[in-house]
Amino acid sequence: MVSHDLLKRFSAGFQRFQKTWYCPENNIYEDLRVGQHPYALVIACSDSRVDPVLLLDATPGDLFVIRNVANLVPPYEPDSHHHGVSAALEYAVRHLHIGHIMVMGHAKCGGFTSLLEASHSDDEFLNIWMNLACRAKAEVDSSLPGADPDERQRACEMWGVRFSLDNLMGYPWIKSAVDGGELLLHGLYFDMGSGELLYFDAESETYVPMVNACASGTSSVKRR
Repeated sequence: MVSHDLLKRFSAGFQRFQKTWYCPENNIYEDLRVGQHPYALVIACSDSRVDPVLLLDATPGDLFVIRNVANLVPPYEPDSHHHGVSAALEYAVRHLHIGHIMVMGHAKCGGFTSLLEASHSDDEFLNIWMNLACRAKAEVDSSLPGADPDERQRACEMWGVRFSLDNLMGYPWIKSAVDGGELLLHGLYFDMGSGELLYFDAESETYVPMVNACASGTSSVKRR
């Protein structure tokens, strides 16, 4: 049962939300209650430390967000099974006509830790889900055979973003929109150690600073 103190905290938080977005004269929900027109779709991790709305300082209605363990995009598989990520992608691209899709990875991702360490062998769902990132692990095993665990994890997280971008292009209606210049794909990586935000440059196949590290932070990332 949720504690009374937690409910009080969330109630106070919702009241602050009301004061910010409902009570001012320019009530943003006057328009949003009619419909949404987000300018970007963000695929982010479920990790409580990496809420993309907070990280990007977005306002209500700005972002259509998909969150899952390790910010993964499954391959295109048009069958009769349940595909939550694919359904959200389809809605954003084919119905909301999103102009940008961003895959946002991050440091210290528990999903990639479980993949690399095989530390949750009894889990019913997590292992199957993280097998989607087995190509990232294979790339790290091949290119960094003697690396320390932290470096392997960072590299795997970054490769995960890249392979999710590849998987996006396997969806025919995403590929069509990209080829037609109607949709742009972006890869981002948030370094929690320094506050730095990196951008994956497809031309050079490297991560480059999009927002530099905080002066007081220490980067935990080797860009690759």
